[in-house]
Amino acid sequence: MRRRLLAGMLCAACVFVPVGCGRDAGSETESPADGTQSADAGGQTQADGVVELVVWAEEVNYELLGEMIESFTAEYAGQAEFDIQLVQASEAEAKSLLLADVHGGADVFAFADDQLIQLVAAGAIDPVRNADSVSAANLPETVEAASYHGTLYAYPMTADNGYFMYYNKAYFTEADVATLDGMLAVADAAEKSLSMEWDSGWYLYAFFGNTGLVCGINDDNVTNYCDWNSTTGSIRGVDIAEAMLAISAHPGFSNRTDTEFLEGVQDGSVIAGVSGVWNSVEVKEAWGDSYGAVKLPTFTVAGKQVQMSSFNGYKMIGVNAYSEQTEWAHRFAEWITNEENQRLRFLERRQGPSNQNAAASEEVTADPALQAMIVQGQYGDLQRVGPKYWDATKEFGLTMAAGNPEGRDLQELMDLLVEGITGSAAD
Repeated sequence: MRRRLLAGMLCAACVFVPVGCGRDAGSETESPADGTQSADAGGQTQADGVVELVVWAEEVNYELLGEMIESFTAEYAGQAEFDIQLVQASEAEAKSLLLADVHGGADVFAFADDQLIQLVAAGAIDPVRNADSVSAANLPETVEAASYHGTLYAYPMTADNGYFMYYNKAYFTEADVATLDGMLAVADAAEKSLSMEWDSGWYLYAFFGNTGLVCGINDDNVTNYCDWNSTTGSIRGVDIAEAMLAISAHPGFSNRTDTEFLEGVQDGSVIAGVSGVWNSVEVKEAWGDSYGAVKLPTFTVAGKQVQMSSFNGYKMIGVNAYSEQTEWAHRFAEWITNEENQRLRFLERRQGPSNQNAAASEEVTADPALQAMIVQGQYGDLQRVGPKYWDATKEFGLTMAAGNPEGRDLQELMDLLVEGITGSAAD
C-alpha cells in the first residue's frame, strides 16, 4: 500500500473519512487487503478490499466534500469499502505539488484550468474515461478548458473564476454601466471611485483581449508570444497605453487591489469595481437592494468603443495518472462534479456550476454575479500564459496606474512590456 508522504506534509491535521460500505449482509467471503477489483455477475465492478483514496482539497470545502463522500459511498454500497482521506492543498498549487511527487500525490485533486497543459505534458493526469457523457453535461467553454488537443483530461466543476463589474444601483443607471467613460463620470460627480487592480496581469488583460492584439503561450508551454507593442493595425500598442493613462488620470478612477476594492465598498468610497464572484456576498451585504453586477463595459481606445475583455477561469477535478485506484478515482471525480453536487456546491459555497442543467437552474439564474460572469465570458479568453507574463504586466500596470511618472516614451514602454512577457525562462 503506497504512502503519500507529500500529501502528509501539506497539512498537519488531515481529515480522514473512513467509510465502510460493506458487502451484502450475510456474505462470509473474506476479501484480500490489496484493493484489487473484479466484476460481479451483473457486470458491476467490485473492490476486493478497502478502496483508499486521497483527495486534495482546500479546508473551506471539507464540510461540503464530506456530504459528497457520504452520498458517493451510499451510491456504491455493496460494491466496496472506502477509506477516503481529505488532505488540505491549495487549488492554485495543485500542479506544483503533484509534479513534485506524482507517485506520492493525491488520487483526486481540484485545480484551476491554467495548470492543465503542464499536467498533461508531464503525464500526471489521467484522461476522463467517459468523455462523451461528461462533455455533453457541461458548458462547452468548460469542456474546452478541460481539454487539450481534443482529449478531455479533467471533470469540469465550476464556471465562475473570472471577473466582471460590480456597481451600486443607487448611483448608476443601466445606460451608465455600458461604457467606462460613463461610469467614471458618475463616480467623479459623486466624489466616489470606480476601482480596478492594475498591478495584476490577470485584470490588465481586459484592455488587450478584444483589440486584435494577441498574447499567449508557445508550444513549449513555458515561453510566450505577444504583439502588444504593435505599431500597425487599427489599434496599436501605444493606443492602449494612452487609453490607460487617460483612465488613471480620471478623478473617478482608483487603482486598488481586490482586498482594497472590498474595503472601499464597505466604507462607501467605492461605488463600482472589477472583481469576481468570491466577493459577491460581502458586496451584497454592503449595498443591499442597490447591489448590481454586469459584464465589463466598453472603453475608449484609438477613438473607438471597444468591449473590455477578461481572462475566463474554470476549476476542475483531475485524477492522478499514477493512482492505484484509477477506476474508483474516476468514479469519485465524476460524482463530485455531477449535476446534483454542482447544485449543492452553489447552494453551500456559491460557486458557479459548469454543469448545463445546474447553471440553468432558477437559483443560479437569479444570482446577478454569476449572470454577469456568464455574459462576460462571451468576451473573454482562457488564461494560457507562461510565467514571464506576470512580472512584466505587473510592472507595466503600476507604471500606467501612476501616470507614467518618468514620462517615458510610450512605444519604449510597450517594447519593454513585450520583451518581458516573451523573455526566456532563464532570463
